Formats: sequence, structure tokens, C-alpha cells
Amino acid sequence: MSKRPLILVTNDDGITAPGIRTLISVMKEIGDVVVVAPDSPQSAMGHAITINSTLHVEKVVIDNGSQIEYSCSGTPADCVKLAVREVLDRKPDLCVSGINHGSNSSINVIYSGTMSAALEAGIESIPAIGFSLLDYNWGANFEHCKSFVKTITSNVLEHGLPDGVVLNVNLPNVEKKDIKGIKVCRQARANWEEEFDKRTNPMGREYYWLTGKFVNMDNGEDTDEWALEHNYVSIVPVQFDLTAHHAIQQLNSWDFGA
Repeated sequence: MSKRPLILVTNDDGITAPGIRTLISVMKEIGDVVVVAPDSPQSAMGHAITINSTLHVEKVVIDNGSQIEYSCSGTPADCVKLAVREVLDRKPDLCVSGINHGSNSSINVIYSGTMSAALEAGIESIPAIGFSLLDYNWGANFEHCKSFVKTITSNVLEHGLPDGVVLNVNLPNVEKKDIKGIKVCRQARANWEEEFDKRTNPMGREYYWLTGKFVNMDNGEDTDEWALEHNYVSIVPVQFDLTAHHAIQQLNSWDFGA
């Protein structure tokens, strides 16, 4: 009988979020699960790590689950670092992050704590996947995500991933019967047109709320935004090597003097 894979589960919405509870339930069907996740929401933390204050990790029991769970005071990236260096007695076979409450498609991947946890695992040479559902509601229904999460995870465990690559998976917020399938895509060229809502508190001090509108400038039919708009699950392979390799030749043609 083959040994069950060891799966590290984390997220950025916090260890009690419905999305991670769903992800845990699916992973328990596939392997042995250890959870190390933030003790409070850490959305849009990007790849922040804690260096100027202490970190705390506490073993917890949630939902009377049989899996081992730890609540961490740090960021999603902290959770993965602590899991690999302190919590686990061996490197996990897989790290899954999510299921995030809200989109991490296109440019959102840059800001995402969910994907930063997956990328941190990738840096440690652990195959990793970030899962997100296009529903920001805390009470979102994740039931239709389960079969797709299981299928994608099983494929990663069977085939592995290219060196330096992790998967960014986004699921449309529609009923399962309306999902047309899974598409491997590129990241759409899009951004946020941001504004700050300026206000004044009762003490006369000004403060700001960040607001904005997501603008997709990409008309391609091979992007994650196109796939999600047309009710496909999108998979974008992403990398933590940020080198713009295509620009090296051009920069080498410049005159930098001596």
C-alpha cells in the first residue's frame, strides 16, 4: 500500500475561515493533513514576513478534526516558513493555500497572501497550489469547488510541477453545473484604478480608505479573466523568478560607460 502524501494547508483569511475548512476536508481525502494558518485575517499582505516582532504558534482543535492544526500570529508566508522549519518533521509533499474568499486572478496575484504562501512553499521546492473563489462573502458556498480542487491537486501529486512554478487556481462563482471545465491560462494584463476616500475623524484628523475599480485591458481569449468570465476554472502557472528575461538583451545594448 502506497504511503499517503503529507499535505500542508494554509491560507490568508484565517484558520477559521470557511474556505480553508473546505480545503482541509478535501485534502483529508487525499493525504495526511497538517494545518498552519494565520490566527486572524491577513488578506492582501503579499509576501510580507515578520522580522521586527515575535511570532507565536499554538496547537488548536477546530471542528473536532483528526488533522493536526496550528494557529500562527504571523503572515501567510510566516506560516509556511514556520511549518517547514519548526512544525513538521519532514518536508511536505504538497502545500495548498486557500480557498481564498475572493479573486486572485490577474494582477491580484501580486497582493495576495494566499498566493504568497504558495510561492513561499515553491521557494522551498514544495509543489504548491493557491485556490481562490470569486466570492468575497464570508458565507460563500464552497461546495462546488471540491471536485475541481481534488482533480487539480491529484494531478499535481501525480505529475509534479516544473521547477520554480506554482499554480494560481481561480474558481468562478457559479453553480457546478454551469462550470464548463478547466483552462490553463496566462495572467491577464489588468490593474486597479485606485482612489482614496478622504475623511476626517471626530478629533479632526484626516484618514483615508483605499477604493478602486478593477480594469481588464486584455482582450485575449487565453487569459484567466476571459476563462473566469466564461465560467471556466482558470489555472495560471506562476513563478517567483521575477527576472524579465526578454529585456536582458535590450539592456545589454545600452552604454553604461566604464
